[in-house]
Amino acid sequence: MDHRFDATERFAEGAQFIAGSLRGGSSGRTQEVVDPATGGTVYSYELAGTADVDAAVEAARQAFPEWGGATPGERSDTLHRFAAALAEDADDLAAAESLNCGKPIKLSKEFDVPGSIDNAAFFAGAARHLEGKAAGEYSADHTSVIRREPIGVVGSIAPWNYPLQMAAWKVLPAIAAGNTIVLKPAEITPFTSLLFAQAAQRAGLPDGVLNIVSGAGRDAGERLVGHPSVAMTSFTGSTAVGKRVAEIATGTVKRLHLELGGKAPFVVFDDADLEAAVHGAVAGALINTGQDCTAATRAYVQRPLYDAFVSGVADLMATVRLGDPFDPSTDLGPLISHTQRDRVAGFVDRARGYATVVTGGEAPGGELAKGAYYRPTLVAGAAQDSEIVQSEIFGPVLVVLPFDSDDEGIALANDTPYGLAASAWSRDVYRTGRASREINAGCVWVNDHIPIISEMPHGGAKASGFGKDMSAYSFEEYTQVKHVMYDNTAAARKDWHRTIFGDRP
Repeated sequence: MDHRFDATERFAEGAQFIAGSLRGGSSGRTQEVVDPATGGTVYSYELAGTADVDAAVEAARQAFPEWGGATPGERSDTLHRFAAALAEDADDLAAAESLNCGKPIKLSKEFDVPGSIDNAAFFAGAARHLEGKAAGEYSADHTSVIRREPIGVVGSIAPWNYPLQMAAWKVLPAIAAGNTIVLKPAEITPFTSLLFAQAAQRAGLPDGVLNIVSGAGRDAGERLVGHPSVAMTSFTGSTAVGKRVAEIATGTVKRLHLELGGKAPFVVFDDADLEAAVHGAVAGALINTGQDCTAATRAYVQRPLYDAFVSGVADLMATVRLGDPFDPSTDLGPLISHTQRDRVAGFVDRARGYATVVTGGEAPGGELAKGAYYRPTLVAGAAQDSEIVQSEIFGPVLVVLPFDSDDEGIALANDTPYGLAASAWSRDVYRTGRASREINAGCVWVNDHIPIISEMPHGGAKASGFGKDMSAYSFEEYTQVKHVMYDNTAAARKDWHRTIFGDRP
């Protein structure tokens, strides 16, 4: 067994990190943090109130001139040290993430933690490459220069499904570009965001550049989004909450970046490698217990492969091992909470009236009944317009539907409000090329589903939001592009002045 994380000891001072120090909240309300694998409370703390948000924003505002004025090389050096500090903390980060979220320890150790460290290393390099159009005489009498400047204080809100990675995705491009930031993690999953901030401080990030407020959305979150000193809001979460964030941000005309829900299609053409597609579907549907906005949720399988695909996925799902997240052999951990488990079960139970639950569709008994566990579930026979096909479930549930022509398969893939991610499975490069062009999503994988890399962007279309996390493209979100134009003539009277007064010189 891997070591467990003692949050009470590590965060004895409180779950707010403001101006370089842990402190308690001021809301007067206590939040219990529950281990979803056991249902037991592992930490309790006072939630952030509006006064804590104000203090964090002020700390970020005070830190901005120095950090925003640092050279790219100086910011890069700090981020390199930050990546090294995160690597030193890898075991604690993995243990905290698994305790807080119920993730299998092998997922935390092999995906969440190394991915976040790699993100820090990438942005350490990217900080020195804030590129713009080359200086030049685009007007005959002037030289134009593009500057990329930091925006100011960024207020970011992260979800509970990937607390560590979402902290990295929000914080790293923002500070690499010279901004300061206040991050609000989900109040039920604050652990790794706090460890992340402490590692940054140890690496030499100046106090106030990164602040954490652990509070509820309606109090701390809405105050952060609407704060007049916050120049930009970045939010990852559900589409419904994203709409509310947009409403509040519009009131102060903020820069806005939204990464919202998803309902990723998994399109299998009749010439696909069936074994690869089956394995890809199970892995893509069950990663993080299906609590992933890019998880494979809708498998569309061309009719010649449909029966074999359904059988293969059901058989493989039956081998997935549920268990203690700290047991290295565990494949699938619990959902984040019993409330979320019951929500997922509700979707499946309602689907029994119009579809077939091929495998799963229940919570396990025995010792696992204490936790928020739910068995891997495959549903077949649902209509395209049914709830289980159209709505984001956010659990270990895959729905499979047949299609006949390629036209139909691509049309079905596009037939939801979402457009975050998708995959296409075929040995035919022309088929996959067409799918990658015509499926409306921010990412289309070909013969795979889920892998992400720091160098490439993540973000969606349609109701899945707009803007990009990761990659150099994220600097489009976190920098202000400024055009500076120099006169080259030294002439007091310009030819264009005659359009306002007088005649041509």
